[in-house]
Amino acid sequence: MTKNRYWSLSIILLIAVIITGGVIAWQRYRPPHPIEISLPPSLELEGEIYLGGAVSNPGFYPLKSGDSIETLVQAAGGTTSNADLAGVKLYIPSIGEEEEPQKIDLNRAEAWLLTALPGIGETIAQRIIDYRQKNVGFHNITEITRVEGIGPSTYEQIKELITVAD
Repeated sequence: MTKNRYWSLSIILLIAVIITGGVIAWQRYRPPHPIEISLPPSLELEGEIYLGGAVSNPGFYPLKSGDSIETLVQAAGGTTSNADLAGVKLYIPSIGEEEEPQKIDLNRAEAWLLTALPGIGETIAQRIIDYRQKNVGFHNITEITRVEGIGPSTYEQIKELITVAD
């Protein structure tokens, strides 16, 4: 009988330890504080956006909240065949930041756009196009002085307004 008595006493002691441990664990339990998630308000965009590069009609277009990049590109007449859609860039200027003028790419500009440059009329614009077709494009902006009718003074007027892309 003493053996049963030790077993009974051991079981009672074990139950007492389990109950005591449970009470202590319950007293130390602190429920976690709820996590608060707050989202910033969405921006209400309105104004104009400039679309340039490999689009059919570069220029400023109206921008409204909810406009997607796709709808904006479609407003600019879609992309050209050499557009790299993996490289779309968006630049947002700071208030008061001066904008640099959009440079005209000598290797892509059409005649009507070239005539917007100071000192470049329709005839010289056509000569620029003829030169780039004959020479597989311009390699740097100083090359434009090789076009008949464009001298150093005209180059000085337009050098900050032109660029050459690959």
